[in-house]
Amino acid sequence: MSHFIYHDLGRIEYEKALERQTAAFNALLEAKVQGRTGENRLFFCEHQPVLTIGKSGKDTNLLIPEELLVQRGVSFYHINRGGDITYHGPGQITGYPVFDLDTWKLGLKQYIDRLEETIIRFLAIYGIKGERLAGAAGVWIDPGVPRKARKICAIGVKSSRFVTMHGFALNINTNLDYFSLINPCGFKDKGVTSLEKELGAEQDFEVAKALIETVEQWGRERGMEAIHGPLGFTDFDPEGMLIYGFDEVSTIACLYNHPYYPEFLTRMGFRKDAEWVE
Repeated sequence: MSHFIYHDLGRIEYEKALERQTAAFNALLEAKVQGRTGENRLFFCEHQPVLTIGKSGKDTNLLIPEELLVQRGVSFYHINRGGDITYHGPGQITGYPVFDLDTWKLGLKQYIDRLEETIIRFLAIYGIKGERLAGAAGVWIDPGVPRKARKICAIGVKSSRFVTMHGFALNINTNLDYFSLINPCGFKDKGVTSLEKELGAEQDFEVAKALIETVEQWGRERGMEAIHGPLGFTDFDPEGMLIYGFDEVSTIACLYNHPYYPEFLTRMGFRKDAEWVE
């Protein structure tokens, strides 16, 4: 039965998240080449401030010298996804689906369409009309209105043998000032926005709830039965989460999570599979 494993990486440096998804991508691709069934995985995280530029991007879309980025605490990476330059940072939900598209009999164009559709459905929960813009992957608001078109979710993907990595970046409470350092996604005449900006208030926990529900619905429509996680930081073994002892120093192999996580996931209908004490 088709399924994927969900990983919440929390707030994490871009390079470390890239290592995680690259390892998952290589493992899934190797399994496919060898005729084995690999694991589809979905990574969610936030990043520290970072700019990334895809393989077709132009360095001229970075509007300040790289040395000034260092002074501002912003990292910069050339990466192997499609698309141009974009920003990731706190307040933005970044999703990295490492999927074998053959599992769901999808082509790459169909897959990107499904990513966009998932975000469009999520925005509709908040009364926001997300739309597509021809020739520009991602989700936009008022895409056909001159000087008002603004992107709320960027999408950039790498695919090999229909195994994917990279994914989407959805602006929730993102500090949009960082986008002034670049021509976002290579556009000089279009803006960026966030859920906070569109709704006029900082968004909270309900955002995560709605996004998880959207992911669950997307999975159900494709025959998936379960989401498993959290998994370990340095391997793919079950890791779990803290339920008490938040003021204690954790062991090296133990992930930290905020105290509200267990209660939130229980309210969402997830059940505890096992428990242990360290």
